[in-house]
Amino acid sequence: MGTRARRRLFERLRAANPGPSTELVYRSPFQLLVSVMLSAQATDRGVNLATKSLFRVAGTPASMLRLGESGLAEHIRTIGLWRVKSRHVMETSRLLLERHHGRVPRDRAALESFPGVGRKTANVVLNTAFGEPTIAVDTHIFRVANRTGLAPGHNVRQVEERLLDRVPAGFRRDAHHWLILHGRYVCKARRPACPSCLIADLCRYPDKTGPA
Repeated sequence: MGTRARRRLFERLRAANPGPSTELVYRSPFQLLVSVMLSAQATDRGVNLATKSLFRVAGTPASMLRLGESGLAEHIRTIGLWRVKSRHVMETSRLLLERHHGRVPRDRAALESFPGVGRKTANVVLNTAFGEPTIAVDTHIFRVANRTGLAPGHNVRQVEERLLDRVPAGFRRDAHHWLILHGRYVCKARRPACPSCLIADLCRYPDKTGPA
């Protein structure tokens, strides 16, 4: 996909959704960090259902520690891998208080030092909480980048690097949200909604679907 086509692609996505954001519900960088940690192998809807009650009683690192691992587990048992996630959230809360005065750091290395926080989670927090022009490549973005020809790659890191190189500068901050929402609701894995796709004419996917 050429430079002109890439710009047209993001112009259309921006026109359709000028202010994209995550579908996770949060009120602080800490709550966003916890939500993203919980979202691995889980839906945003499932995470939001769990954190609605959780954040009422434990919305800060200190209150999370007071709640304790067993108390946290009671709120997130409906989420996959909840035992491991409970341990990771509690340890992260402890480290935030110990090393960062309870504040989520605006630093990739610091974020990735927390248990259960990898590059993708760090990218989401840096982008969504702090406005950094990072792109967190999940399965949706990986699929869209490869299908469309926007930034094809064999692994998520390769796709991330190519997106950062190819997404026009003015669109980088919101590109993560546009692409993940497009992959979630339009460019779906099993049957992409090609007939209603805003960027179908720019897309290089050879197996486009026809009218339902």
